[in-house]
Amino acid sequence: MLFGIDRLLAEPDLRAPLKGRRVALLAHPASLTADLAHSLDALAALDDITLTAAFGPQHGLRGDKQDNMVESPDFIDPVLGIPVFSLYGEVRRPTQAMMDSFDVILIDLQDLGCRIYTFVTTLLYILEAAAAQGKSVWVLDRPNPAGRPVEGLTLREGWESFVGAGPMPMRHGLTLGEMGHWFIRHYGLDVDYGVVAMQGWQPETAPGFGWPSDRLWINPSPNAPNVNMARAYAGTVMLEGTTLSEGRGTTRPLEIFGAPDINARHVIARMRELAPEWLAGCALREIWFEPTFHKHVGELCHGVHIHAEGRFYDHQAFRPWRVQALAFKAIRALWPDYPLWRDFPYEYEIGKLAIDVINGGPLLREWVDDAAAEPGDLDAITRPDETAWDGIGSFGLY
Repeated sequence: MLFGIDRLLAEPDLRAPLKGRRVALLAHPASLTADLAHSLDALAALDDITLTAAFGPQHGLRGDKQDNMVESPDFIDPVLGIPVFSLYGEVRRPTQAMMDSFDVILIDLQDLGCRIYTFVTTLLYILEAAAAQGKSVWVLDRPNPAGRPVEGLTLREGWESFVGAGPMPMRHGLTLGEMGHWFIRHYGLDVDYGVVAMQGWQPETAPGFGWPSDRLWINPSPNAPNVNMARAYAGTVMLEGTTLSEGRGTTRPLEIFGAPDINARHVIARMRELAPEWLAGCALREIWFEPTFHKHVGELCHGVHIHAEGRFYDHQAFRPWRVQALAFKAIRALWPDYPLWRDFPYEYEIGKLAIDVINGGPLLREWVDDAAAEPGDLDAITRPDETAWDGIGSFGLY
């Protein structure tokens, strides 16, 4: 199959509207062609493209910033001599000077299919700025590695943030190109927008179910090491709002969770007692790990590895958000006073618990902390959101 960047390079007619215009590229380390050339280099080699700027999202164009809330500076590309602007540094929204550097911006970002992944919000901010400045935005589309399934609560009004760009569920099922169309429709943006669609994407086809087997996985951010992580992320990202380790400082971040003071074997057993149907489509494995940085650094943690891969994976049955929510519920049931929720300004949001910022409201946390609340109660408030979003469709792209 061909990603958007591959088609743009291979089809001169697609590039024709760019001739004579100043072009910028928003990219990161996973912005690669089928031949593993970086999109910036591949575009720079074309005679009919005039690159005048590049942009980097969270973690930077080079993907060198390991942790969250670590900002990247602007710099001059040493090979091309063009400015590289950071959209996760002094600003999150492009400034006037940044917008003045191009006529059309190409966005070539590998997304994970989860609302909280900040590339989604960066896309919205660029669309809004382009609408105000009369600039053009093209998304060079890439697969949603989590595929089409939809899961999780919709972000509630007033909970918008850099990890919550709008009222969508945690696992949204769209590609980045489709998300751009949704933003334009939802927010009523008047912007010149286009998508260079993929060719041959088959999101319902095994074994990848969204990620094609003939393409290598390249980390779009430092702690996104493989497709299993991408599948689990709509649940495991909630760990960032807890005192549990999400595996940062290990080789399998955001696929595992644990802490020095829990018994993972008991957690798994209680999860199976509470809602065995929520554990379909994956396998849970008891593990031990010692983070080399971040939470519980240097401490032996007892934990759980979520395997949404191999013979254990059922694409339609796996519900990562519920799996992780169930783990929280099990911990609360086993140790009612466990200090589960981490209180810090997550993505610079002051005065709100991180777990609530992540979930776009307090409903998930309130369900976990309510000893009388059962799995069916969370289903009852979540299913209407999922059903409403499930009709969004693919905007005719695929």
